[in-house]
Order: sequence, then structure tokens, then C-alpha cells
Amino acid sequence: MDNKELRMNNKQLEHPFKQIVFNDSQILILGSFPSIDSFKESFYYAHKRNQFWRILSDITKYPINNRDQKFWLLKRSKIALWDMVKSCSRDNSLDSSLEDIEVNNIAEFLENNPTINKIAFTGRLAEKLYKINFDYLDIKSIYLPSPSSAYAKMSLQNKIEIYKERLGI
Repeated sequence: MDNKELRMNNKQLEHPFKQIVFNDSQILILGSFPSIDSFKESFYYAHKRNQFWRILSDITKYPINNRDQKFWLLKRSKIALWDMVKSCSRDNSLDSSLEDIEVNNIAEFLENNPTINKIAFTGRLAEKLYKINFDYLDIKSIYLPSPSSAYAKMSLQNKIEIYKERLGI
């Protein structure tokens, strides 16, 4: 899917893939909505310059050379992945272009996955949408610096240190 396809008639886009969760997941990491590259790859944080997988690999010391290794890293680290946005329209991959947002039912997800005891947000939009819709939930939540290469205010090393400290892995 390219930018032109994303802009067609301001079409409402549905999230293209399922959440990743295991029966013993303890941390739910929430992004906002998949990038264009993630749509193409049908996988989380698929943009080649996104630092998400590199950060987690550095923290856990698990390899991330393919999708199976990424699943293994998540399972061994007891991390679940999902996004706040169920559907939206957009002009590009930036969170600031998301419009007509419908959020995923995080409360129901947590009810169905009772081992999760912490939520982490990989961007301000995900955090904001959570606070608007689910701030009443009694679960610890933390903000993580955006792993996007567009967020260049912080070095990769600083992001790694913050993720390690805040995720506790």
C-alpha cells in the first residue's frame, strides 16, 4: 500500500493484523497505528529505520533477524504488542495525519489477558488516546520515547536506556 492508496477518498483503514499476546504476557506495548511499511509487511514496527526491534534486541540480547525471532523475543520477555487505533484515515505514516480514529477496546483486551500488569506507550498519540478512553483502568502505564527514526531528539542509546529502565526487562 502506498501513500496514494492511503489517501484515496480519505478511506477508513482497518488495522491490518492481530495483536501479539501470549498466555503469560505481563507488559502490553501500545503503538498508535501501523506505518505504511508495516501495512506492507503485515507486522509491527516494520519500517526499516524504526528502532523498536533494535532497542528490544539490545535490552534482551535476543536476535531479531526474522519474524520468528521477533516473536521469540516477545514471548521470552513476556511482552504483548498492539495498537490503540482500530481504524482511521490518514495521508501518510505520521501519527499527526491520523483522522476519524476508532480505538481498540483495551479494557476488554486486559480483561481477557489478566497476566498483563503494565502498559507502555511508544508515542504520545497512543498515550493520549488511552488517557481519553481508558484512564479509569487500574493498571500501571508508562511512556516510552518513540522508536521512530523521525523522533531524532533522543539518541538510540538514550532510548535503549529508558526502555530498559521503564520496562524492567
